[in-house]
Amino acid sequence: MGASSGLGAELARQLAAQGCRVALVARRASELQALADSLQQEYPAELPRALPFPHDVTCTEEVPALFQQICRDLGGLDLFVYTAGVMPRLLPDEFSTEKDQTTIAVNITGAVAWLNVVAQRFQAAQSGTIVGIGSVAGDRGRNGQPVYGASKAFLETYLEAVRNRVGRHGVRVVTIKPGPLETPMTEGLGKLPLMIPAHIAAKGVLKAAQQGKREAYIPWQWRYIMTIIRAIPSPLFQKMNL
Repeated sequence: MGASSGLGAELARQLAAQGCRVALVARRASELQALADSLQQEYPAELPRALPFPHDVTCTEEVPALFQQICRDLGGLDLFVYTAGVMPRLLPDEFSTEKDQTTIAVNITGAVAWLNVVAQRFQAAQSGTIVGIGSVAGDRGRNGQPVYGASKAFLETYLEAVRNRVGRHGVRVVTIKPGPLETPMTEGLGKLPLMIPAHIAAKGVLKAAQQGKREAYIPWQWRYIMTIIRAIPSPLFQKMNL
């Protein structure tokens, strides 16, 4: 999910390199097809290595039927990664309900629509791994992106609740909290703290999924940084203008 560029595309490449068949889901059909063709050429196989499924995650009514089609075309499913996410740019004094609604539609509503159907299938099968891409931005209410950070905090709590539901049935639910990544989302923002390339982050995501971790910060240093930041009293945190 969110496979046309950035972290999603890198995850698809690395899974294909491991011999997996992958479903590529994102809005941009041409980019999906180009990635699918590239993976087939690089990792030839009798069956298509990657299957493109153009889809806008805000069209939640399409999810149940499309999910069933994906599972049929792949011949099964054992790993699902939701990487789709948006972070519209905001001016320091800007409050935009329109931009906020877009963030909520992709980062929250779209995520829930997809992860609900995946959790239901995996629970029935009593196996499978769900991975949700959160963010260190969800650990505190920073002033730069109020709704983006809140959407990632929501995703963390939602994934914990799903884990508590389906974990008893043998399903793994992994929350990934990356710092800034070199992707189209951060293009033009300059060199941000501990920023890493998407292909490095993808390795960390797959390692956490394979190990069945409940939560993983990427890179790992963010776990200790955010432990300190979460401990800062709210009045002091407000003055720090982070």
